[in-house]
Amino acid sequence: MNSATAEASTMTQTWRPLCTKADLVPHSGVAAWIETPEGPAQVALFYLPGHATELYAVDHRDPFSGANVIARGIVGDLSGAPVVASPIYKQHFRLDDGHCLEDEAVRLRCWTACFKGDQVMIRV
Repeated sequence: MNSATAEASTMTQTWRPLCTKADLVPHSGVAAWIETPEGPAQVALFYLPGHATELYAVDHRDPFSGANVIARGIVGDLSGAPVVASPIYKQHFRLDDGHCLEDEAVRLRCWTACFKGDQVMIRV
């Protein structure tokens, strides 16, 4: 991808409603389905009330096992960064950028998510 392609991709991103705040579980994950320009995707949403960033959206698919389980992972904090541990092989993924702490070559896809009133919005 060159810079012109990256700019065009950014320009076509739009905010879409995903669910409501009532659908989220504090300090835990829930899975959701979204349509992206690349096709459908499963997203793991993590709601961390009281943190500087309260809402994170990453791939629900575990890149090591291929199973859609990341939303079921254990949420924690390693070296000051919020993480989720995959429930299958226990790799830790940073919620802010998706990088795996045990293998920096592996990462989860991330989306920008926010609250608009009680609505959870995601940029795709």
